[in-house]
Amino acid sequence: MKSKLVVLAGPSGVGKGTVVRELVRQKPQVFLSVSATTRKPRPEEKHDDHYVFLSDKEFKNEATNGNLLEYAEFAGAWYGTPRKPVEDRLNKNQVVILEIDLQGARQVKESMPDAFMIFLKPPSIDELKRRLIERGTEKPEELELRLKVATSEIEAENEFDAVVINEDVQSAVEQLIRLLNLT
Repeated sequence: MKSKLVVLAGPSGVGKGTVVRELVRQKPQVFLSVSATTRKPRPEEKHDDHYVFLSDKEFKNEATNGNLLEYAEFAGAWYGTPRKPVEDRLNKNQVVILEIDLQGARQVKESMPDAFMIFLKPPSIDELKRRLIERGTEKPEELELRLKVATSEIEAENEFDAVVINEDVQSAVEQLIRLLNLT
């Protein structure tokens, strides 16, 4: 299999994490890059599994030293992609998926123009709102911010090489498998 860097971006709550975890479960040859963040872990999240949880100082040092492929601030926390694990896997000819936001996707595309860019889109804004409410991790003001940002992010879908609508997890995964020639 040819080495590929794949960027999967989409609005908060669209199901990026769920879809990518299922893709990796079905296709274990795919490496999911674990993002770093300064936000506090949610109850179900584990360090090095869901995120690399860093202090503000640690994150700033990683960014300053060029150890992040991309990084951005969202909702009061910093998020970024550690460079070394991605480069190590690409050097081993593995497919690497970055599950990141639009701002990060744009940074990766600028520094690594051969990256294959996929936008994961909700069936509708109403469905996205329902998913965010059901997730129950945001306060009402955070929910409104995420929906406002989501609306503008969806307008950027034409910047991507492909768009996958996440009607349900299995059909989204099947579309990704076809797009990435992982059959």
